[in-house]
Amino acid sequence: MNDVARTAGVSLKTVSRVVNGEPTVTPDLAARVRAAVESLDYRPHLGASMLRRNDRRTRTIGVLLEDVSNPFSGALHRAIEDEAHARGVHVLTGSVGDDDGRERELARAFRQRQTDGLILAPTGSDQGYLSHFTGTPVVFVDRAPAGFRADTVVSTNVAGAAGAVRHLVGHGHRRIAYLGDRPHIPTARERFRGYLQALGNRPGPVVHDIRGEAAAERATITLLRRADPPTALFTSHSVITIGALRALRRLGRHRSVALVAFDDFPLADLLEPAVTVVAQHPARIGRVAAEALFERIDGYDGPPREIRVATTLIARGSGEISPGP
Repeated sequence: MNDVARTAGVSLKTVSRVVNGEPTVTPDLAARVRAAVESLDYRPHLGASMLRRNDRRTRTIGVLLEDVSNPFSGALHRAIEDEAHARGVHVLTGSVGDDDGRERELARAFRQRQTDGLILAPTGSDQGYLSHFTGTPVVFVDRAPAGFRADTVVSTNVAGAAGAVRHLVGHGHRRIAYLGDRPHIPTARERFRGYLQALGNRPGPVVHDIRGEAAAERATITLLRRADPPTALFTSHSVITIGALRALRRLGRHRSVALVAFDDFPLADLLEPAVTVVAQHPARIGRVAAEALFERIDGYDGPPREIRVATTLIARGSGEISPGP
């Protein structure tokens, strides 16, 4: 750091402020320091930096999502990263999939690395282990936690699902099938509740516990080969939707059976017919979650909040197919 200060012609304190992202340095001095850092390939020692800082922060947060390679998680991550970058904070990221052991392992690893906070999309059935994470703020996204209370940012799953099914009812459908994920998942329960709410607790065919595109394709084919097949499908997330679409095309029924999907997905608007969806807004969810986490890191100690981000029904064609005579 002494070399950086000499090269930039500034004090050690000025270098420290620029390196730590403090906004009190004039733009011209900050530019000189950054140029010196680049030319000398200077890398600050994070542990020592934290020890010197009065607030003891590492300027890192941990983010654990279902799968950062899928579009929903990717959009969530990018929004969180943008909010963190604007504050001079770095993001450590991991994918937990459906593995509650991996969720615990990664959460503890980030804790050991002294991240200033954690944003978590829970996959396990119990987040009580986080009660030992004293002093580390946690914000949940996409799914509500179990066994632990903290700020939670989720979509309006019940209202979104109910709106989707009412849309199908409004186009004349009465035999509307539900294809859903594992019932213990909070979002799956909420979307099924919305489905029942819209039908007045008089459901059509229901298939739970669908895991993967192939299982969704098989379940859809079975439903459509019944003596009284559904005239419309409500699929509760994008993986199930893709399997259902393959089944509809395989049977040549994609223009005669209506479908509304929960979750938008890439190219949904380019299919024929284009897919009507209940769109979540992962970028908005990520931004709100990051803002909530940084509020906690900065000292806000109010009661845990549940923040709902509204969904949007996008009519594109597949949900507007009539049931016929």
